[in-house]
Amino acid sequence: MKANQSRQSPAEWEESAPLLSQAVRDLPTGRHEFHKERLMAYIQQDIERDEIAAATGPARSRTRGFRPLRPVFALPAMALVVGGAVAAGTMLNGGDEGAAGVATGPALTTRLGSTTTEGVPQLLDQISLVAADEARQAVEPGQYVYIKSKSADTFVKTVDGKGSLVSHVLHERQLWKSADGTKGWLIDPAVNDSPEGETLSLPDEKGKPFEASVNGPSYDFLTTLPTDPDQLLKLIYKETKGKGNSPDQEAFGTIGDLLGESYPPADLYPALFKAAAKIPGVVVVNEAQDAIGRSGVAVARVDETSGARDEWIFDRKTHVFLGERSVQVREISGDAGVVIKPGTILYTSAVTDRAVVGGIKETPAHSG
Repeated sequence: MKANQSRQSPAEWEESAPLLSQAVRDLPTGRHEFHKERLMAYIQQDIERDEIAAATGPARSRTRGFRPLRPVFALPAMALVVGGAVAAGTMLNGGDEGAAGVATGPALTTRLGSTTTEGVPQLLDQISLVAADEARQAVEPGQYVYIKSKSADTFVKTVDGKGSLVSHVLHERQLWKSADGTKGWLIDPAVNDSPEGETLSLPDEKGKPFEASVNGPSYDFLTTLPTDPDQLLKLIYKETKGKGNSPDQEAFGTIGDLLGESYPPADLYPALFKAAAKIPGVVVVNEAQDAIGRSGVAVARVDETSGARDEWIFDRKTHVFLGERSVQVREISGDAGVVIKPGTILYTSAVTDRAVVGGIKETPAHSG
């Protein structure tokens, strides 16, 4: 990815590439730690949505498997803060960057790849055929889904009432989830500065049980979803009704979340791409790069409310999923006088390993 020359380029950051951000309405004092606990304990999305809505009004609050939340704008007020800061439970009141042990630098930008609606069904059909041929091991009771990735986010840093747009440097995260979703572990320096990471096992200290959903799935839950694309998409629209900035964008984002940090069963995986082809507004981006600089073609959709374009990036030749990112395509004004310009990379990730392992903190033999 090429960065705007007026800003730091990926080559100037030691391993950096796309960096990104999320936006949400500001929350009352005392609510930030609450959301940190909720996200870290992996409380199901419905509970989180209801409690955030009570504090801030209707807004998107979909849990992204402990990743920063996607941009949310509750119009007409557009008080912009950070998605990354919400996940970390800090920074919303200004001051330090908050996220444990991850350095920050200037927000990176990219050239916006051109888009077209032509060839969307054909590309997604090719991707689904590759997905259908991919060997996927079933996850048995007692086993864990292991996902290793590199990611980064951009957020508004406020000091003495003055805001600036900064990005966490690209960093590695490792995630373990049990087949039933009740046990897990996360190592992510943007969330916790302990090199050992932290537990995601449930129920939490408040006795909250885990309830799987399309926005917070377990592998066992995914095995129950329909594999017919029409039925699958109908279910996603039903389960996400009233969430997000629009039904179509929420459906697209939900499928993207499943691609990024879950392990769809072999028969469900190709159905996700076929379902996505049926969502209005989906386009092809001719050039996109994942978080570690792998170039490819993207399937994308623009959130007309936030002006951010969510992109799923695939290898141009093999059509294998590489990662995802969110790029601002329309200028917006936010909190503390910060303007987010087109080409700002809001969030980026690259999946570097995905496997089934025997226990928490166990990694596959091939993993480096």
